[in-house]
Amino acid sequence: MSRVCTITGKKPLVGNTVSHSNVKKKTRQLPNLRKKRFFDEESGQWITLKVSASAIRTINKLGLKKALEITPSETGRSKRAPKKASRRKHSQKNKSRDSR
Repeated sequence: MSRVCTITGKKPLVGNTVSHSNVKKKTRQLPNLRKKRFFDEESGQWITLKVSASAIRTINKLGLKKALEITPSETGRSKRAPKKASRRKHSQKNKSRDSR
Protein backbone atom coordinates (compact mmCIF):
# COMPACT_ATOMS: atom_id res chain seq x y z
CA MET A 1 0.00 0.00 0.00
CA SER A 2 1.13 3.50 -0.71
CA ARG A 3 1.94 5.90 2.11
CA VAL A 4 -0.70 8.49 1.27
CA CYS A 5 -3.39 9.89 3.56
CA THR A 6 -6.88 9.37 2.11
CA ILE A 7 -8.24 12.61 3.63
CA THR A 8 -5.44 15.17 3.31
CA GLY A 9 -3.35 13.58 0.54
CA LYS A 10 -0.13 13.85 2.54
CA LYS A 11 2.77 11.94 0.94
CA PRO A 12 6.39 11.23 1.87
CA LEU A 13 8.76 14.15 1.33
CA VAL A 14 12.40 13.96 0.23
CA GLY A 15 15.05 15.86 2.12
CA ASN A 16 18.71 15.82 3.03
CA THR A 17 20.43 14.65 6.18
CA VAL A 18 23.41 16.96 6.62
CA SER A 19 26.35 15.80 8.71
CA HIS A 20 28.84 17.94 10.60
CA SER A 21 31.22 17.71 7.62
CA ASN A 22 28.36 18.99 5.38
CA VAL A 23 27.93 15.63 3.60
CA LYS A 24 24.37 15.40 2.32
CA LYS A 25 22.45 12.12 2.16
CA LYS A 26 18.92 11.71 0.83
CA THR A 27 16.26 10.83 3.38
CA ARG A 28 12.48 10.34 3.30
CA GLN A 29 10.23 12.17 5.71
CA LEU A 30 7.16 9.97 6.13
CA PRO A 31 3.74 11.32 7.12
CA ASN A 32 2.29 10.24 10.46
CA LEU A 33 -0.15 7.65 9.04
CA ARG A 34 -2.40 5.27 10.95
CA LYS A 35 -4.86 2.60 9.88
CA LYS A 36 -8.08 3.62 11.59
CA ARG A 37 -11.62 2.26 11.55
CA PHE A 38 -14.49 4.72 11.44
CA PHE A 39 -18.19 3.94 11.74
CA ASP A 40 -20.29 5.17 8.81
CA GLU A 41 -23.70 6.04 10.21
CA GLU A 42 -25.40 6.11 6.80
CA SER A 43 -24.49 2.56 5.78
CA GLY A 44 -24.12 1.22 9.33
CA GLN A 45 -20.72 -0.29 8.53
CA TRP A 46 -17.13 0.19 9.67
CA ILE A 47 -14.74 1.75 7.14
CA THR A 48 -10.98 1.29 7.41
CA LEU A 49 -8.99 4.28 6.21
CA LYS A 50 -5.28 5.10 6.14
CA VAL A 51 -5.22 8.60 7.62
CA SER A 52 -2.70 11.00 9.10
CA ALA A 53 -2.92 12.21 12.69
CA SER A 54 -4.17 15.61 11.51
CA ALA A 55 -6.88 13.90 9.43
CA ILE A 56 -8.09 12.00 12.51
CA ARG A 57 -8.55 15.34 14.28
CA THR A 58 -10.37 16.69 11.22
CA ILE A 59 -12.74 13.70 11.20
CA ASN A 60 -13.40 14.14 14.92
CA LYS A 61 -14.21 17.80 14.38
CA LEU A 62 -16.21 17.73 11.11
CA GLY A 63 -17.48 14.16 11.02
CA LEU A 64 -16.65 11.36 8.58
CA LYS A 65 -19.06 12.45 5.84
CA LYS A 66 -17.78 16.04 5.59
CA ALA A 67 -14.15 14.95 5.89
CA LEU A 68 -14.56 12.55 2.97
CA GLU A 69 -16.08 15.34 0.86
CA ILE A 70 -12.81 17.29 1.03
CA THR A 71 -10.65 14.36 -0.10
CA PRO A 72 -7.81 15.05 -2.54
CA SER A 73 -8.72 15.27 -6.21
CA GLU A 74 -6.97 13.35 -8.97
CA THR A 75 -4.16 15.90 -8.84
CA GLY A 76 -3.37 14.93 -5.25
CA ARG A 77 -4.42 18.28 -3.77
CA SER A 78 -7.21 18.55 -1.27
CA LYS A 79 -9.88 21.22 -1.57
CA ARG A 80 -8.59 22.73 1.69
CA ALA A 81 -5.08 23.19 0.30
CA PRO A 82 -4.15 26.75 -0.62
CA LYS A 83 -4.29 27.50 -4.33
CA LYS A 84 -1.14 28.21 -6.27
CA ALA A 85 -0.19 31.84 -6.73
CA SER A 86 -1.61 33.27 -9.90
CA ARG A 87 0.66 34.49 -12.64
CA ARG A 88 -1.32 37.73 -12.83
CA LYS A 89 0.65 39.27 -9.95
CA HIS A 90 3.91 38.40 -11.64
CA SER A 91 2.84 39.84 -14.97
CA GLN A 92 1.72 43.09 -13.30
CA LYS A 93 5.18 43.54 -11.79
CA ASN A 94 6.76 43.18 -15.22
CA LYS A 95 4.36 45.75 -16.70
CA SER A 96 5.29 48.31 -14.04
CA ARG A 97 8.97 47.80 -14.82
CA ASP A 98 8.36 48.22 -18.55
CA SER A 99 6.54 51.52 -18.04
CA ARG A 100 9.56 53.16 -16.36
